[in-house]
Amino acid sequence: MTPAGYVGAIPLVPLAGAAVLGLGGAPLQRRFGKLPVSVLACGTVATSFVLSVVAFFQLAGLAPEHRLLLADLFPWVHVGTLNVDVAFGVDPLSAVMILVVTGIGGLIHLYATGYMHDDPGYWRFFAYLNLFTFAMLTLVLGDNLLLMFVGWEGVGFCSWALIGFWHKELPNTTAGNKAFIVNRIGDFGFVLGMFLLFWTMEARGHGTLVFRELAQHAQLLEGQVFWGLPVATLVTLFLFVGATGKSAQIPLYVWLPDAMAGPTPVSALIHAATMVTAGVYMIARTNFLFAMAPTTLHVVAFIGAATALLAATIALAQNDIKRVLAYSTVSQLGYMFLAMGVGAYAAGIFHLMTHAFFKACLFLGSGSVIHAMGGEQDMRKMGGLVKYLPATSATFIVATLAIAGIPPLAGFFSKDEILWQAFSHGRTALWATGVLVAGLTAFYMFRQVFMVFFGTCRADLETRHHLHESPSVMTIPLWILMGGSILAGLLWLPFELFVPFEHWLAPVMEHHGEAQAATAGAGLESLLMLTSLAFAAGGIGLAYRMYASESLRPETFSEALGGLPYRAVLNKYWIDELYGLVFVRGTLLLCRAAAWFDLHVIDGLVDGSAALVRGWSWLSGRFDLYVVDGAVNGVADVTQFVGRRVRNVQSGAINAYLYVVLLGVLGGVLLYWSWAAAS
Repeated sequence: MTPAGYVGAIPLVPLAGAAVLGLGGAPLQRRFGKLPVSVLACGTVATSFVLSVVAFFQLAGLAPEHRLLLADLFPWVHVGTLNVDVAFGVDPLSAVMILVVTGIGGLIHLYATGYMHDDPGYWRFFAYLNLFTFAMLTLVLGDNLLLMFVGWEGVGFCSWALIGFWHKELPNTTAGNKAFIVNRIGDFGFVLGMFLLFWTMEARGHGTLVFRELAQHAQLLEGQVFWGLPVATLVTLFLFVGATGKSAQIPLYVWLPDAMAGPTPVSALIHAATMVTAGVYMIARTNFLFAMAPTTLHVVAFIGAATALLAATIALAQNDIKRVLAYSTVSQLGYMFLAMGVGAYAAGIFHLMTHAFFKACLFLGSGSVIHAMGGEQDMRKMGGLVKYLPATSATFIVATLAIAGIPPLAGFFSKDEILWQAFSHGRTALWATGVLVAGLTAFYMFRQVFMVFFGTCRADLETRHHLHESPSVMTIPLWILMGGSILAGLLWLPFELFVPFEHWLAPVMEHHGEAQAATAGAGLESLLMLTSLAFAAGGIGLAYRMYASESLRPETFSEALGGLPYRAVLNKYWIDELYGLVFVRGTLLLCRAAAWFDLHVIDGLVDGSAALVRGWSWLSGRFDLYVVDGAVNGVADVTQFVGRRVRNVQSGAINAYLYVVLLGVLGGVLLYWSWAAAS
């Protein structure tokens, strides 16, 4: 099969599965049960994974400068100088992404067959899940910015459907709507950036949205100014606004914690392998633009570090098992943007990949806990589950060690590389923030471990009676993801068995900043590594004293500070309430003001009164009173009033027409004489 054949099929196979399940899933499930739905849903993603592996190995067999498999399927938009095709491409960057999306996404599909087995909307859930996978594959394989945006919007739509999957409960639909609306704000920035980029390139004679062509002619943006800012800076800032929406960064991060309203496999898919990584991938894909905009890179790094710190502090006091992981995702995404902002694009993508393994393992592990607890998500009602859920607890603990950055697990290599890159690029404050976040991460993650799996079981007797390990269809993906959490970090090391990760991405990251970090000594790097490990160990030790040995009361610090910091992080700094007051209620107030203006000014007089017009009625043969509304409606009423009077002239009588003509001529003659006399 030609490269175009299987590269094009990678996203189209899940689309076919989504179409079949969407159109015929209900009768298929009613007649044959849920097994055919499971086979179709999981089989399509597994097929895409196999095709992704084939593409990866074919790509690896090519010379680095020729590593591109392109499937130009058909023309799409050919208008003027804009020529965009439906074309999918696999290069070293997209190869990593499709393996993550189809590999980890496939494991989540398999897990979901057990988790969602008793749900009546089983077929609908997997139709959405397949469609989500198609949209994400379209996003990462799209050969041009416009096709990427199609996938970008597709994952936004599917996230709305999946977050609000249990739509009979208002909080779920509210969470789905919140995700949809917040992402539309970010997407507007993406569109503005895309339009400005094409408009500027077109004015310079190379209007295109194809990534390869943009990279080739990006230097044409140099010296171009719009609104007093360099075009490269403005374009990348607009694109970054889109990234803050999809990848949940300040100020558009507020939708992601509420996305926990969806089923747990949805949380794992959105948080680990797909949607939230879209913004990071977009910046990596357009690194040639961001390299031309140092101001934007400073903004990206600052927002990433600030988001990492903000989300980590909020996670300290959350009691919902999934909400802790949600804020952890926001924080880890901040690490990725920190890497992008200092030019360490390969390090950011590497953390994206390792994070996909251990975060998927954590979310699916939390789903296993919730499944065993009969739907309970409050960690204060758990405890001692290690003896009831041995497989879940073992995989969860290993994934927790990975996200805490404990060697030799995957999270250690990727997180330490980001911190090293930040320090070596002279961003000491960002490095210090990252180290602090590493300590906070270790604390809140082990707080969760100790509250859920150790100590005395705090569940009620009925729940404790039904505690059991999840079926193998749910635990097997956990074991595989745990293996990835252990081994994925080795891809960064310079082993002879494979190409190191940063070298693999080098053909795409032509403007990468890792090379600048090579001047520092190994001793300094070791010292920095030990510093971050010390903070992580301190976080684990503090969590142990508070929630395992209970030798230190958790309230000690909050009471010493007057309780305000604890209330602030428990209530998420009241940011949701602030947004609700300023933006939601502000928008509603603006809508009410506009409605009042429309009713009383546009449709009527300001005081709501009306005008009375006295006119002759040809039908009644007398003067009648007519009610005329003010403003716009008043103009319409007067026009209708005059029209009713004038149309009476059209009587059909020749004599009447002659009189009118005669009066017109006489009037013209009189006007002429008046003008002549005056002159």
